Amino acid sequence: MVAQKVVVESVSAHEMTLHEAAEMLDVHYMTAYRYVRLGLLPAHKAAGTWRVLLSDLRQFQGQNPEPIDVEDSRKKNVLWWERLEARLLAGDGSGAWAVVEAALVAGVSVEDIYTKVLSPAMVSIGDQWARGDLEIYYEHQASAIVGRIMGRLGPRFVGRGRTKGSIVVGAPQGERHGLVVSMVADLLRQRGWEVFDLGADLPAQSFIAAVKNTPDVVAACVSVTSPSARDAACELIAALREASGDAVPIYVGGAAVLSAPDAEELGAHGWASNVDVLVGLLEQG
Repeated sequence: MVAQKVVVESVSAHEMTLHEAAEMLDVHYMTAYRYVRLGLLPAHKAAGTWRVLLSDLRQFQGQNPEPIDVEDSRKKNVLWWERLEARLLAGDGSGAWAVVEAALVAGVSVEDIYTKVLSPAMVSIGDQWARGDLEIYYEHQASAIVGRIMGRLGPRFVGRGRTKGSIVVGAPQGERHGLVVSMVADLLRQRGWEVFDLGADLPAQSFIAAVKNTPDVVAACVSVTSPSARDAACELIAALREASGDAVPIYVGGAAVLSAPDAEELGAHGWASNVDVLVGLLEQG
């Protein structure tokens, strides 16, 4: 039987179906599909069909002149967040989870999945939107997928034994970025605290009520990602300090808080530039 020539132009001069890409790579379709699911080969879905840009295929072939061992590729030092970002932008929830599973199999810790895979992917997508390179729906789509991934990973962060006390975490009214709040909550749970996650966009009085009604509260943490929410954060922190008689330490962090003096200007007791710094502040009391 004479092998049929692959006609790349069947889709366009610049892209092809995944079936055609598999033929050009000389691999089975399911192998090519796994390349896509693991973020090794960029692809997008159109009219229910996976399609690959010719430029992406050529780059993939240049990096991998022979069919690659998917299992072996999982164990190499790769930028998992870039693979995840590709799946998030494609709206591929199953593929995004496959990337996370592959990273876990390769030895990436659950904590690093949050801080070195999910977070950088979302920051990159947010930056692209801010530059005008992406429509906002891409960020919303990615946030929804990451939220589902975190829902699956969350139980792995629950510690055992006695807790170090209770922490209330949330974002001020007008701050709509809730994923970072949930990430911090899970990471603190892993370190031994009981954490009450209030999510995003919470009125100050509700935040205060939560702190007052939380037993054994040792701190309140305020997340500020958007510069436009700084005024609301300042008002929230002042109200929390007044309501607690300054007895509950209040720590602030997020992309809109750039330094310790910045945190002090907002009225917080300390600046948490990352989770490790926050843990240090909490353990110092």
